Amino acid sequence: MIRKLFFFLLIPVAASSQINDFGSWNALNTKLSLSSKWSLFNELQVRSQSFYRHHYYYEIKAGATYALNNNFSFTLGTGTYRTFSDGGNFELPVIANETRLWEQANFNQALGRIIFAHRYRIEQRWFSPGYRNRFRYQLKAVVPLNKKKIVPKTFYLAAFDEIFLTNTIPQFERNRFYAGLGYQLSDNINLQPGFLRQYDLKNNTGVGKNYFQLTLSVELSAKKNPKSN
Repeated sequence: MIRKLFFFLLIPVAASSQINDFGSWNALNTKLSLSSKWSLFNELQVRSQSFYRHHYYYEIKAGATYALNNNFSFTLGTGTYRTFSDGGNFELPVIANETRLWEQANFNQALGRIIFAHRYRIEQRWFSPGYRNRFRYQLKAVVPLNKKKIVPKTFYLAAFDEIFLTNTIPQFERNRFYAGLGYQLSDNINLQPGFLRQYDLKNNTGVGKNYFQLTLSVELSAKKNPKSN
């Protein structure tokens, strides 16, 4: 069953390699746990207009998270975001150069085997020609398939929808939908391929873009292991 699910996930990806407007979206997430409460994170992203061709965008983000408990946490992050001209790999000139600061609240809840994650984010964005605020809400659901919980060697389904709003008219800016199949390789490494659909409202006109997204997540710990003594 798991092999069939993975096979059907890859069918649209392979077919899309022949379609110029189907892009690729790659992310590397790293988390460093400092204690039971505090952790640091880093995220790198690279996106392309065509399937692994015509890379036009990258972002570098980092920040810290404080966990009140297993289900509720706060995050403070910052990052740099660059968008290049179309037609090549990081083609000059740069058409958008942005610095961003954000505050985020994270809330997790379980309903049987389904894990729901709510993410509320407020962004402060500095870029040419000015400054903007943005507000984001993401609802994500994760369902383990071959085990009751996500532990090493677990396949799972994941999906989310995220809405982007601003404090200027029109308030709606973007919607982002994702669905994919993930695999927890070990306690520290997770791989998640899937399909992402992004819809942007620009100049009162809607523009949609499809991506194959591949995310690699790595978790590290700075806490001492008592067994190592």
